[in-house]
Amino acid sequence: MKWKTTLVLFVIAAGVFAYLFFVERNRPGTEEATRQAQNVVNFSRDQVNGVVIQNGDDTIDIRRRDDKWRLEIPIKDQADGSVVNNLLLDLENWQKDAAISAKEMEADKNKLADYGLANPKLRLKLIGPDTPPEIFFGKDAALEGKMYVRFGNSKETFLANQSVKKAIDKKPEDFRDRKLTDLIMAQVVRVVLKTSAGEMELQKKGDHWDILKPLHTRADDQKVSDLIAQVTTARIQQFVADDRGDLHPYGLAEPHGSLTLFAQDDKSASRTDSSRGEQGQTLQIGGPATAGEKEKDQVYVRFSPRGFVYTLPKKIEEILNSKPNDLRDRHLVRIDTKILDRLTIDAPGKGKTVFARKDENWTIASRNNASANSGEVRRLIDRLQNEQVTKFVEDVASNLPKYGLDKPQLTVTFSSFASENTAETKAGEQPFASVAFGKVEGENVYARVGDEPFVVAVHRNLLDQIFTDPLQWQELSIFNFKPEQIHRVTVTTDKESALVRAENNHWNWAKGSGPINQTNLQSLLNSLATLHAVRWIGSTTPAHAFDKPRLVVTFTTSPDDKTTHTLTIGAPTPDGMSFAKVDEREGTFALNNPDLNVLKLPLVGQESPSPSPSPTGSASR
Repeated sequence: MKWKTTLVLFVIAAGVFAYLFFVERNRPGTEEATRQAQNVVNFSRDQVNGVVIQNGDDTIDIRRRDDKWRLEIPIKDQADGSVVNNLLLDLENWQKDAAISAKEMEADKNKLADYGLANPKLRLKLIGPDTPPEIFFGKDAALEGKMYVRFGNSKETFLANQSVKKAIDKKPEDFRDRKLTDLIMAQVVRVVLKTSAGEMELQKKGDHWDILKPLHTRADDQKVSDLIAQVTTARIQQFVADDRGDLHPYGLAEPHGSLTLFAQDDKSASRTDSSRGEQGQTLQIGGPATAGEKEKDQVYVRFSPRGFVYTLPKKIEEILNSKPNDLRDRHLVRIDTKILDRLTIDAPGKGKTVFARKDENWTIASRNNASANSGEVRRLIDRLQNEQVTKFVEDVASNLPKYGLDKPQLTVTFSSFASENTAETKAGEQPFASVAFGKVEGENVYARVGDEPFVVAVHRNLLDQIFTDPLQWQELSIFNFKPEQIHRVTVTTDKESALVRAENNHWNWAKGSGPINQTNLQSLLNSLATLHAVRWIGSTTPAHAFDKPRLVVTFTTSPDDKTTHTLTIGAPTPDGMSFAKVDEREGTFALNNPDLNVLKLPLVGQESPSPSPSPTGSASR
């Protein structure tokens, strides 16, 4: 019979385990149980779907709809979620200071009335599953900051802090959301502004804003964001009336203007017109508030999603002063550097310079992909995308010859590049932006972006940053060796000196004599091996005076002396440097004075003086 005993014990153990798992695990711990016992009320905030406050004859009914709080009685409007949530938090942390049992209360029939709990003016009811009974708020107790409270289904009375009473003993408008809208700036994709001057429409495309009406052009992203923020961050000053009555007293029967915001999920958000019956959130701006002295800096407004007349600070009227040119993007061109793979500079009569991006660097594709001065290319791109127009000259580019834009002196084109056909793009170069430069007038040069129908003016010195000679875009590194690779070096000024590296890594004169200044020689080798240009001047001209050089340095980088490199220094540049060239690179570059001075260091050292003979003295006897 042992197996029966074992089975019984197993069933008992299983029952104990189930009890511990399903019952005991849901019971609060000792510390939590103690805390809950001290609470006036215990509930789950997530389960609360409504709050009803009875304050005398006034009822305030607030309900949760789609995770947002709305005021239902005495008026339908958005409720201030932070006020409601703070009330629930206060209730959660509301502690009993003392308790008076129901038996003790019933012993004295007058106590309920004495404590103001017989027929209390102020009551609170939480709506939702497992919420507590209605809470009655009585009179203030003799202890400072304390009051009497009880539940509607019990005469047991508690002494508790007045914090919850202060949180609910308010007017209905104190529970209304003073934030005009829950819409945030990032959700807005379209804006329509209507004023007496006309209508302006803006549309977000990707990460940027465009003006669609009254002209189609790029908008300044920051200025549009600032315009939208004036509505999305607006705070209501006064709740005036609902908007179903006569709006003439508020100047809203014929408002001074309106601004409509469209969110991404608006069905009408993608429309390119502003036809009647659209969705969106419309703010209408009326006349100045006249209710009293404190409203003198306020203006009446009507906001369509909420259906009321409010007052906002008078500053909101500034949005009605917005003009298309105020919101236009003053950047010369908008460049998407993430897809930029090709950059072309086309100067008629001087040819084209085409750059190709290679990882983070650039090559000159039009010169067999020779390495470009990548830093200078990046600076040009930055300069072009940060360049601000000085003037919007014409909105209809109907007379291009007037501005020299029928035959521009210079055009810069930005392109993406695909090596293979894909579903989205064809193989090859795909231009996505271009800037043409026309006549220079004063300190400005006329320009036009792509096929935009506008003529603008920009600073003429921008042209100085756009080199038309491809030689000026070469990389600045002239030589890139290690000093120990140099085998033979010849320096020619008014005379010629030549040194050769011996097998023992010592230097000997090939032409010249005397001690070798090893320090100067090593400095020359170091500078020569890693020589850099300050900038490229461009094509070589007689003015560079290479026919009468001041200095010529020739060196070899192979023991057989067949791999030869020659650096020639010509005349000084106007800014105090020197014109220079090398045989293996086309064009002239500027060499700085520190490098030139090292190359001119004397290679002959000073003779070490012979030791003086010891004086001859008479031998000691």
